Amino acid sequence: MAAPVKKIITVVAVIHAPVEKVWISWTDPKYIIRWNNASEDWHTPRAENDLRAGGRFISRMESKDGKTGFDFSGRYGKVEEYKLIEYTLDDGRKVKVTFVSHRLGTVVTEEFEAEGENTVEAQKEGWQAILDNFKKFVESPESLLITDSI
Repeated sequence: MAAPVKKIITVVAVIHAPVEKVWISWTDPKYIIRWNNASEDWHTPRAENDLRAGGRFISRMESKDGKTGFDFSGRYGKVEEYKLIEYTLDDGRKVKVTFVSHRLGTVVTEEFEAEGENTVEAQKEGWQAILDNFKKFVESPESLLITDSI
C-alpha cells in the first residue's frame, strides 16, 4: 500500500530588508522571541537555536494568560547561510524555508507538511500570521540595531 501523499502548505512574505538582516532576525534567539507569535495574545518567552545540520531548535510558544502553550521544536537537516533552512519537526513533518534576495528586499518562503489535527486553511493562516509578524518586526524601527551587527 502506498503512503498517503502529504499536503504541502506554502506561505510567502517580501521583507523590505537585506537578506543578511532577515537571516539574523530569523535565526538568532534574541530576535526570535520578539516576533514569533501569530497574534498579540501569544508570545515566545524562550528560544534556543543550534543552527547547523544535525542541530536542534526549540521555541516555547505560550498564551500570555498562561493557560496554554507548546514547544515548537525539531532538528535541522540542511542549512545554507542566507539561502536555505530545512528541518524536521519533532512530530516528523518536514519544513523548508528559502531566503531569496530581490530588488525589493528578501523573499521568504516557507513550505511545510500539513498536520492532521487542524484544517489546511487554519494551518496556512497561522503560519502566515507568524511570517507577517516576522516581516513587521524586521521592517520596524526596533530592528535597526540588527543592521549594525551585520
